[in-house]
Amino acid sequence: MTSPVTLHEVEQAAGRIAGVAVRTPLLSHPALDAATRARVLLKPENLQRTGSFKFRGAYNRLAAIPEAERGPGVVAFSSGNHAQGVAQAARLLGMPCTIVMPADAPRVKIERTRADGAEIVFYDRLTQSRDLIAAEIAAASGAVVVPSYDDRFVIAGQGTAGLEVAADLAALEVTADLALVCCGGGGLSGGFAVGSGLPVVTVEPEGYDDVARSLAAGQVLPVENPGPTRCDALQTLRMAELTLATLRSQGARGVWVSEAEAAAAVAFAFRELKLVLEPGGAVALAAALAGRVDIAGRTVVVVLSGGNVDAVVFAECLAATG
Repeated sequence: MTSPVTLHEVEQAAGRIAGVAVRTPLLSHPALDAATRARVLLKPENLQRTGSFKFRGAYNRLAAIPEAERGPGVVAFSSGNHAQGVAQAARLLGMPCTIVMPADAPRVKIERTRADGAEIVFYDRLTQSRDLIAAEIAAASGAVVVPSYDDRFVIAGQGTAGLEVAADLAALEVTADLALVCCGGGGLSGGFAVGSGLPVVTVEPEGYDDVARSLAAGQVLPVENPGPTRCDALQTLRMAELTLATLRSQGARGVWVSEAEAAAAVAFAFRELKLVLEPGGAVALAAALAGRVDIAGRTVVVVLSGGNVDAVVFAECLAATG
């Protein structure tokens, strides 16, 4: 059986990323509290290095590689946020980096990944396997494959956001009832649950709710052919046994939000909170605003997981909600 990621692993990760990753704050806003009839505390990982939480796990994974073994570098596969996190971590640590990216990845994510010095290999989502391509590159070069969520170091690194929340809540002398966390493969939500000690509700886009279904069934249940989504960062069809074990060890459950609800959350964040989010980074906020979880009268942490939004998609979200 796959053993869950532990608090000790998250604490070790915190030591590795200290002074490198941004320690994002907890934010609140009266308009958000009024809209949800709750006390909502936001963890804005859109303000993290590279614009998403992914830098935490990427840096922890790469920093854990012994210096003598870093020469061949790393290879990762990602639609963008993990790619940027790995690319920047590799640059900071002086390691070669190759990223396997879908040809239809948002241009802003491609450009920023390349700007950090990564070599990009494109693939077709419908006809090619990114896992196979990455494995072939690693076999030829000796590079270490860095998965986006199916890795203990990556999950522990993401969990440092939860450690920060726990410390900030204690400093404020506030007890939170639960946390809503954006979810693709479960790396952030699993690590966050361990690091924060809070009951976690994972939030996915409609059709891509493999984590919610797997948690309910107690086994990995993939989804098939969910269709297009603006939440490009959360297009995961199958979670890992490791993320399932970690989330189940913390008693997590999952919900999903519609495309319209995600777009409305992007618009709310921009107009009311003055924050820029990508649709995938806004789904936890969407769940709070749309009432997908009953939070009225409660104190809730909402993780905003990323802000790397394509200008066209951002405009579409604003236009769709008036």
